[in-house]
Amino acid sequence: MFAQVVTSFFASAAFGVLFNTPKDSVIKAGLVGMIGWVLYYGVVELGTNKITATLLAAFVVGVISSFFAKMFKTPIIIFTVSGIIPLVPGGLAYSSMKSWVENDYDLAVEYATQVFMFAGVIALGLILAEVLNQLMIKYNKRKRV
Repeated sequence: MFAQVVTSFFASAAFGVLFNTPKDSVIKAGLVGMIGWVLYYGVVELGTNKITATLLAAFVVGVISSFFAKMFKTPIIIFTVSGIIPLVPGGLAYSSMKSWVENDYDLAVEYATQVFMFAGVIALGLILAEVLNQLMIKYNKRKRV
């Protein structure tokens, strides 16, 4: 588990560096990715479906990214992009393309379908987090009036 934590942190932080994240936000972006991956890994270890675990982890990444963006007065995209990197199904995408090249189309379609499902639930999780954020903003404005 320790290797998962360290690797996910460095993968997210390194991608933040590649994405020109401000120096003071690189560690925070790595933390967001680490938290998302640890949540995903823990939920999968408990026996939950990987798609559901990815949705939950992407939602949490979105919520934490929104919180960090407000707290540190930086754009949310800095934390969101780095945060989802450990969740992106790169290995499955590679396997899909490899199967296409090897003319194993049945397996390629199976892998591609899984890639699209993972990508879809990552997007859905981030959207749900943003909807929650907007609802909280609207509620807080209404509460003040």
